[in-house]
Amino acid sequence: MCSKKTPRILSIQSHVVSGYVGNKSAIFPLQLLGFEVDAINSVQLSNHTGYKVFKGQVLNDADLGTLMDGLAQNNLDNYTYLLTGYVGSASFLKRIAGVVRALKQKNPNLIYVCDPVMGDNGQMYVPEELKEIYKTEIVPLADIIVPNQYELEYIEQILLLTDIKTNTIEEVRTAIKVLHKEGPHTVAVSSAEIGNKLTAICSTVKDNKVIKIDIPKIPASFTGSGDLFAALFLAHTYLQDNVKDTIEKTVNSLHNVLLKTYEYSKECNDEESVPAQKIELRLIQSKTCIESPEVRLLAEPL
Repeated sequence: MCSKKTPRILSIQSHVVSGYVGNKSAIFPLQLLGFEVDAINSVQLSNHTGYKVFKGQVLNDADLGTLMDGLAQNNLDNYTYLLTGYVGSASFLKRIAGVVRALKQKNPNLIYVCDPVMGDNGQMYVPEELKEIYKTEIVPLADIIVPNQYELEYIEQILLLTDIKTNTIEEVRTAIKVLHKEGPHTVAVSSAEIGNKLTAICSTVKDNKVIKIDIPKIPASFTGSGDLFAALFLAHTYLQDNVKDTIEKTVNSLHNVLLKTYEYSKECNDEESVPAQKIELRLIQSKTCIESPEVRLLAEPL
């Protein structure tokens, strides 16, 4: 008798040769947690853009179509989840919408987890023309969406065509309700500055619950942490029985990885390492934190 099939994920994100962002930040944790992961790299760069130099290639929409066609012709496009992250062009994002529809036609139970990587800390880093595609095609197709605070504000703005701020819990809840009305049954805000606190907030239509978890601040800026949050949240959505356990496992794993990374950056005296390299996520060294996170930060209902 065949054993239960291992869940399969198609992850379409950026890739770096050195360092941990995009698929490099997501694949290892997902594999550790028991998932088969197929990866398509929307861009392939030598390193992330926080270094003084970065070089590489960009996959276009035709390339994505070719890869998906090869998978389909070999019947390899049976997935449990689709995870998408950074996309740098309108044509590529529109092709992703087609990929979502095709994969859902093949498996109606497929869950699409969208990390709408558009910006952070008040700075937009994707072309303006992507916003209409997110509004009309991507958000309505998403089952789970995992924006940061800036992306939550931006998505609400493009949906309602008004400038919105999310400086209070109630404003965040209002923005989340807007997203739910457009399609996603789960919204997980990876981090929001509420007053002087850093908070993750998660809402589900099924349970009609909104919960939050306060996160101790770490005095450093990390790259790839949002990609890691998306991957961990996807994994624990599958592995846990309820949304409270899902967000607690996700946030505690992530926070432990970031603490380990921060501690390493302070201790690193390698003169050949540039600042960006010293603060690259310590994923391999955090294997235990990912597989068996110690839950110290607790979620509470709103």
